[in-house]
Amino acid sequence: MSSTPKTIQIFLPSGEPHGIRIAEITTRIVQVIEVPRSLLADFLAMEQSRQVGVYFLLGEATEGGDRLVYVGQTGDLGARLSIHNQKKDFWDRALVLISRTNSLTQTHALFLEWHAIKQIRDAERFADENGNSGFKPHTPAPLEAECLEIFETGHTLITSLGFPLFDRVVAASSSSREADMLFCRSPGTGVEGRGLYTAEGFVVLEGSTAREAMTPSTTPAQRQWRQRLIERGVMQPNGNGGLVFTKDHLFQTPSGAAIALMARRANGWIEWKNGEGLTLHQLQREPQAAAVSLD
Repeated sequence: MSSTPKTIQIFLPSGEPHGIRIAEITTRIVQVIEVPRSLLADFLAMEQSRQVGVYFLLGEATEGGDRLVYVGQTGDLGARLSIHNQKKDFWDRALVLISRTNSLTQTHALFLEWHAIKQIRDAERFADENGNSGFKPHTPAPLEAECLEIFETGHTLITSLGFPLFDRVVAASSSSREADMLFCRSPGTGVEGRGLYTAEGFVVLEGSTAREAMTPSTTPAQRQWRQRLIERGVMQPNGNGGLVFTKDHLFQTPSGAAIALMARRANGWIEWKNGEGLTLHQLQREPQAAAVSLD
């Protein structure tokens, strides 16, 4: 996804921020429409529902589970979504990608469906419900370039609406990854955590090892939440009496990440340290406080 500055416009047809939302970059032809399932009838009454498009059905797997997504394409969005409303239970909202000029063809849609499924699986954030990966239609080089440009715009809009379907938790090519690495260690317990503090939260990296048994200091809610991580396979027994992270995992806070590793109450701002022993608090909060005092 391009990192150049962009201006995104979000239009609320009903005036309600939790209703249907239409997102676009005003200089481009792509629109993404977010449709809550309860408002599907309102979308069906819109002109855009009769276009060729690509759609994403989104829902929760189970309580605390990974988000689910189903990707599809159609020449009649309204008709197809009406069928899914009758036959698919898991979803609670749809994202619809169309052209403002009604210029998407079936070939565009097939390519975008195939490419979107591939990117979702590579990102490993959402579990897809597709079963197969679609198929890549015959696309001459100029048409493929056009499809990729459409996808890039759709990627930006979908992520801006709050659904990072196509982005890995940590960019694999991040040049600052090693320099920004943080560690959470507890000698004698087998805890060896590696992580990164990002704009979205705190990421514990694949291969980090955690203590298995929770201590009495933790709350029932924390024990249930951590058990769900194990049940979902985010952490698995490592054969040495501990747990290992099977993939990079995003936590909302540094403390949540530290609790998951140490199996006890923990202040992540103190527990996470860089290679020189400076805490996350010293690295992030103290410089910010100093900058405010100078102002």
